Amino acid sequence: MRRLRLLMILPVLALLSACDMVVMAPAGDIAGQQRDLLVISTLLMLFIIVPVMALTVFFAWKYRESNKAAEYEPDWDHSTSLELVIWSAPLLIIICLGALTWAGTHLLDPYRPLDRIKPGQAVAEQVEPLQVNVVALDWKWMFIYPQYGVATVNELAAPVDRPIRFHITSSSVMNSFYIPALAGQIYAMPGMETKLHAVINHPGEYVGFSANYSGDGFSNMRFAFHGLDQAGFDRWIAGVRQGGQPLDRERYLELEKPSEKVPALHFASVEGGLWDAILNMCVEPGKMCMGEMMDIDRKGGLTMASVRNTMPLIYDKYAGRGSNPAYFGSDDSYVMTICTPLQAAAAAAERTRRSELQNAERGPVDRAPLRGMGLVPPGVPMASLSLSAPASAAPNA
Repeated sequence: MRRLRLLMILPVLALLSACDMVVMAPAGDIAGQQRDLLVISTLLMLFIIVPVMALTVFFAWKYRESNKAAEYEPDWDHSTSLELVIWSAPLLIIICLGALTWAGTHLLDPYRPLDRIKPGQAVAEQVEPLQVNVVALDWKWMFIYPQYGVATVNELAAPVDRPIRFHITSSSVMNSFYIPALAGQIYAMPGMETKLHAVINHPGEYVGFSANYSGDGFSNMRFAFHGLDQAGFDRWIAGVRQGGQPLDRERYLELEKPSEKVPALHFASVEGGLWDAILNMCVEPGKMCMGEMMDIDRKGGLTMASVRNTMPLIYDKYAGRGSNPAYFGSDDSYVMTICTPLQAAAAAAERTRRSELQNAERGPVDRAPLRGMGLVPPGVPMASLSLSAPASAAPNA
């Protein structure tokens, strides 16, 4: 039986060997501080959980039915000493957890620039953080390096011990950018920019992925993250420049379309202003940027007379993944420009003129074939009709 028990444990050990403990053994300082916060909070809570569980077992064993010698006082209802222990211990734990959470929330704010590389080593003043602009696409990740003029898809690299400043957005639906070895997750939302400051302290190959369900290709929305020394990072940038193609707006619009299991792609150059156009949702030629629309709102808005110009717009062009038709024709609808009141009046007059010309070309409409209530039957004089006409004389409806 003993050998059989050991054999039964082996599958459990095999399953545990596949567990990835990267969250508890990260390679980045921010992720390490988050790990410490998790461990300390758990230990503080165990100060209450463990005694409660132990006392539950102790009382159940001591006051079991077969133990006739156990003291039992059914009239006992209060003990000041016991009340102090019961209430003071949880209160102290809550105070400690609150202070720890408050400090961690501010010190580990993803928008807060780093003040240290690792414990005991501050960020040097002359070090420029590596900026990476992240775009969550369906279903892949795009990384733009504005300081180097290159971009990649589903592949990210950063030098060891150099601060990284991520600017994160999404092309369509909300996603969550997460590299467990580097730092905590942060959301990527269309038309918005979130930020994350982090650093990788150990070279290696790590995995990043989306931690927020975003559709069919969510499970394959992963990318490789390379932690490299400075020389290795320089070689990686040189390889991207040599083996890549240019990334312009037309190429981006192709990448923006939903696709799954996309291999790593390199782009040797990036069109100027592409990131701002992605963030402002105006990559398409001629489309008004969200920043311009907000500036119009800041100056007083479009008034109710222009609401119909913006209500039917389709900004989530992949809503329903192609199941929703556009309002104005077969293509997506969006604002290209906003006209002045004089231009709007001129456009309305021009539409009226064109309508009148079309009606004049068509000529008068022959209503003779029409039948129905309220229409004069063919061949019947108007004077012969009256409200007192018999029902049989009424025209067919």
